[in-house]
Amino acid sequence: MSRATVLPPAPGAPPRPAPPSKARRTVGMVVLAIIILACFWLVESRWSRLPGFPADFARYLGFMSEGVLTDPTDETIAGYWRNALALMIESLHMAWIGTVIGAMFSLPMGFLAARNVSPRVVVLASRAILNAIRAIPELIWAIMIMLPIFGLGPVSGAMALGINSIGTLGKLTSEVIEGIDPGPVEAARSSGARQLQILRWGTLPQVMPEVVAFWLYRFEINIRAGAILGVVAAGGIGSLLSSVLGRRLWERAGIMLAVIVLVTIAVDLVSARIRKRIIAGPSGDASEELDDAGTHAGAYV
Repeated sequence: MSRATVLPPAPGAPPRPAPPSKARRTVGMVVLAIIILACFWLVESRWSRLPGFPADFARYLGFMSEGVLTDPTDETIAGYWRNALALMIESLHMAWIGTVIGAMFSLPMGFLAARNVSPRVVVLASRAILNAIRAIPELIWAIMIMLPIFGLGPVSGAMALGINSIGTLGKLTSEVIEGIDPGPVEAARSSGARQLQILRWGTLPQVMPEVVAFWLYRFEINIRAGAILGVVAAGGIGSLLSSVLGRRLWERAGIMLAVIVLVTIAVDLVSARIRKRIIAGPSGDASEELDDAGTHAGAYV
């Protein structure tokens, strides 16, 4: 294949413009690299220990696998499994109740925070409340408010998860409402429908499939968050996991982690199928919608 020849400019043609300078981009990249290197230096990381990480990880994994690989018919090991499963079910209850609380209150808050539905003053106030709720982690809600009111146990954990879920789900719901098709809303308004009727028949049917998908996604998050709340005695399997890790009972910790991983994977698979059915219907392809929903929700978690 012959190389393309570059023809000289025609006589009298204007000169070709000079290519844009890359100096600004180059300086920016150099400054960014210097900042990154300075951050690594300021955190005082012990990089000399990095080569030993695979061996340490394998050693601790071996300690934890002793309990998982032990004969489950052994009464002691069987008791560990039963205890872990019972506490994991308690964590599921906490996550479910927290999600229900978040769903109940986030739906009206989402309408109040949507610019195309509510007045500007209401939108600003509602978004400020949702931002404040979302900015406080579940752990702080549990320690400062729920534990003094409800005491130690799963009720405090469920309430903390529910309050935090309101902030996240309310924000996502408002953005879904703002992105609806205005056609059904205009059709309902032109037919003489009242504001509540417009919201019920013109807005709600459009947003409910994606909103329910967000509820299920938040349920999965609450399962993992519920395990963390156990550290402050707010119920669930996290309380026992924190105890066994503190006493270096690796074989029991391995059983706890195995139960958490297996139950979380099972819930994720079931939830993904439900979300796909809700968004795309019995025979639709919801891969793109699910990816968008997960990315959208993950930005606020």
